[in-house]
Amino acid sequence: MKYLLDTHAIIWCIDKQVSKLSPKAREIILNPRNTIYISVASLWEIAIKSNLGKLDLSVDFLLNELEQSEFGLLQIKNSYLRGLETLPQIHKDPFDRLIISTAQAEGATLLTADENIQEYDIKWAW
Repeated sequence: MKYLLDTHAIIWCIDKQVSKLSPKAREIILNPRNTIYISVASLWEIAIKSNLGKLDLSVDFLLNELEQSEFGLLQIKNSYLRGLETLPQIHKDPFDRLIISTAQAEGATLLTADENIQEYDIKWAW
């Protein structure tokens, strides 16, 4: 199956905080039959939060770790942007909205602990 990691799940995987992941999320990520993706929108969000001092995670460290992982990187596509227009205004965070639209367009299950995101009409797991 295809899964897309929400930004917090990426941080917890990369920054060796896997204990913050749910047991189900850990099982999904470690299952070699699953394809795990991250969105470039998450990298952008992490870079901004790091620059603002809200996150102690360097972009260089993150990119190096991601290169060593088996996660696929999804660049922003027109279909993701088009999907933003039809999303209900449940969640105002622009990064989360783009990640939701990405999951919808890719037919991927979103791995997220964010209860607001779980209110959207998407496949999610945690």
